[in-house]
Parts: sequence; C-alpha cells; structure tokens
Amino acid sequence: MKYISTRGKAPAMNFEEVLLAGLASDGGLYVPETLPTFSKEEIASWVGLPYNELAYNVIKPFVDDCVGDADLKQMIDETYAGFNHIAVAPMKELGTNEWILELFHGPTLAFKDFALQLLGRLMDYALEKRGEHLVIMGATSGDTGSAAIEGCCHSKHLDIFILHPHNRVSEVQRRQMTTVIKDNVYNIALEGNFDDCQQMVKDSFANQDFLKGMKLGAVNSINWARIMSQIVYYFSASLAIGGPEREVSFSVPTGNFGDIFAGYLAKQMGLPIKQLVVATNRNDILHRVISGNDMSKGDLVHTLSPSMDIMVSSNFERMLFDVYGKDGAAIDDLMARFSKESVELDSDRWDKVRELFDSCAVDDDATCETIKQVYAETEYLLDPHTAIGVKAARECNRDKSVPMITLATAHPVKFPEPVVKAGLESPQLPAHMVDLFEREEKLDVLDNDLNTVQQFIASHVHTE
Repeated sequence: MKYISTRGKAPAMNFEEVLLAGLASDGGLYVPETLPTFSKEEIASWVGLPYNELAYNVIKPFVDDCVGDADLKQMIDETYAGFNHIAVAPMKELGTNEWILELFHGPTLAFKDFALQLLGRLMDYALEKRGEHLVIMGATSGDTGSAAIEGCCHSKHLDIFILHPHNRVSEVQRRQMTTVIKDNVYNIALEGNFDDCQQMVKDSFANQDFLKGMKLGAVNSINWARIMSQIVYYFSASLAIGGPEREVSFSVPTGNFGDIFAGYLAKQMGLPIKQLVVATNRNDILHRVISGNDMSKGDLVHTLSPSMDIMVSSNFERMLFDVYGKDGAAIDDLMARFSKESVELDSDRWDKVRELFDSCAVDDDATCETIKQVYAETEYLLDPHTAIGVKAARECNRDKSVPMITLATAHPVKFPEPVVKAGLESPQLPAHMVDLFEREEKLDVLDNDLNTVQQFIASHVHTE
C-alpha cells in the first residue's frame, strides 16, 4: 500500500516511511492512495473476536508487508494487554439506543492510548530494523502528551519532546506527563496556546536544519498510524450491538478532527454508519465550517474541555482532500489561504461535507448541565469532553431507531473541575495513580518562540 500527501507534491511512501516521517515534506498529511474495504460478510465473521484480534484484521492491510504478520500480532497483543478492562473498549448503555463507548481504560486514561501505545512499538520496531535514532516532537492539548510519553519512554531509539500550553491543561494531565522521569523524555510548557504548540511542530517539520542531520518523527494525529489504530474501535462498537446487520451512529468529541476522521474511514471501509456527529466546545471552527461554511480561525478560548481547545484542526485537511477529489493542488491553495485569512469551501464541496457530518458546539454551562443530568438519570459520571459528545448526540440525532454511540474520550478524574461545577463530588484517582500528586515533576517552561524551542531540542538530543 502506498501513501500520498494531501498537498500533492511529496513523494508517495510505504507504511514504514510514513510512520517515521509524520508530516509530508510539502506540508501535507499522508493518506492511503486507496482504502481497504471489507464486505458485510467479512465484517460479520468478526463478531465475538477479542479486541486485539479484531485490531489485527483492520490494521493489517494498512501495514502491508512493512511489518511481519507475527511481529504485528505480537505488538498489538502487547498493546491491548496493558489496558485495565478485558473488553478493552467496553460499551455502556445510557438509555434506549443511547450508548457510551469507553475509551479510557488504557494506561493514561484517555482514548489516545489506543493509538499511541501501538505507535511507540511500531516506531521502535522500524528503527531497530534500520539502526536509526529518531527525535519525536509533538504538541498536546492534554491527552496526546501523556499517552505518547507512556508509549515511547522505554525506547532506546527515541528522544521525545512534548509541547503543551503552560497552565492550560488539567493538573492530572500535566502530572501524567511531567512525572515520567526518563533520560529521553522532555516536557516543554510553552507560554502560549495549543495552536501555537501545533504550529511550532509543523514549522519544525518543514525545516529540520536545527537538528543537524537528525530526523523528526511525529506522534500527533498528523501521523497516519494514529488514525489507522483508531478505526478499530468503530468496528468494535458496531459489532458489540448488532453490526454489521444493524446501522449505528456515532457522536465524537473532537478538536483536531482525527478521531472522527477515523470513523469516516470506517464507514468508507464498509462499516454501516448512519450518522457521524462532530461535537465541539466554544472553539467551534469545525461546527462553523460544517453548519455555515465559515472556515475562520477566531480567538482561541480556554474552556472546561481543554483537550478540544483547538482552532486549527489538522486532520480536517485529510477530509477536505477526499471532498475535493484528491486534488492536492486545490488543497495546497486552500490551506495556504486559510493560514492568512478566512476561507469558504466551494459550494458543492461544502454540500458534500454537510452530507457526511452533523455538528454541534456546546459551551461550558451546557457541558456541566449535561454531566449533572446524566448522573441524575443513570449515576454514570461523564468527563467534560464526553458530556459534549452526549449533548451533541441528543441535539443532532436524526433517527432515534438507530443506536447512537458517544465516544467517551477520557476518564472524569482527568478533569475534576467541571464535575465539581456540576455539583458532584470530585472523582478519585484509580489505584495505579493514587500517588500521582506526590510524584516528582520535570518540565521546562519556554517562551513562545520557535528558535528558543528548537535550540532547546537540539541541545538535549541524544546521538548514537
């Protein structure tokens, strides 16, 4: 399988090359040249499979012959053996045809674990084979960082530098990153917002001269392997409640568009999905594009759902590439204009986006009210991102005869403030994290300046 850039200028690559490259050399994002598809009969044959076996079936076509079958199976088995629920991604029923897909049973209590625990193993495998060392540079609005660090900290072939917006992630999120004291782990608290962090990563990938011959790798969802791994749990959720004979719908809390793009791909690959709902907070560029063709950045707002405090949704470019008929030149032009000004999609392309997605933006008050309401109805405690997903699901559901599944992207303990604001008791840390607030922290607070950050990285990289 070959992968091509959304900007149309970078060379096509195989899976291993894309895994280690992250962002394409032309500034675009890699996508498969063609998607694998599964028949309804093939999907039906997977009913009852353990999560790791299902993951192998879905992931294998994307990896092709870059990883041996036995090695891929072993990495997938080891990844999901580290989750603390036997189902890995269990389903919980909130009400009639209303479901929660729990994606927080991994080691860092967030959905990012599904991809990043596997990503670290895949990178180590490829680097060991090549005899190479890689510098990981990533930006996080909260959850990506801890999951990436957990997945990469044991590698002898990786140095990992994670940028997070200083004082704009929850304390639990920060400590999950900064209490991993390893020689190859560096946490950079940037005096800026998430979009500043993300832009620095993109700028650094575009010009890697500061590394003096070393190469950058990506753990953000710009890395195709992230998206690939997330496709699996859409199949898992569907099969758990009657798929593929029965259509299902999904509501996805998303800021960077990666998680719901995985759902879109699952549908393209043959999974019967009725509706895909984009659930956002006040940083609502995705909702504005989908509902009103308004692709303008606006001012980033700090909210009670900080993992979605994003105004530049990188993975939306992958979706636009599809909608624009894989026209790399058109996407290159569109994204160049978007970097400088507000843009609108061509009307026929916007119509296509609206056919594919519904959307809803939920503010902090409605988030807290949803947490309170769902707890009163079911005694089930939602984190704020999941609450936004539930609220959006209820607002946008066009066919209540079809099961609506909201992705629960994080454990509520990671975001106690909105839970308390909802009038409920602050959630407790799970047993394996009970001493989190007593652990030593290590981080570096840096100015919002690209040269400063790049000099810091260059001076701390290990050379083999």
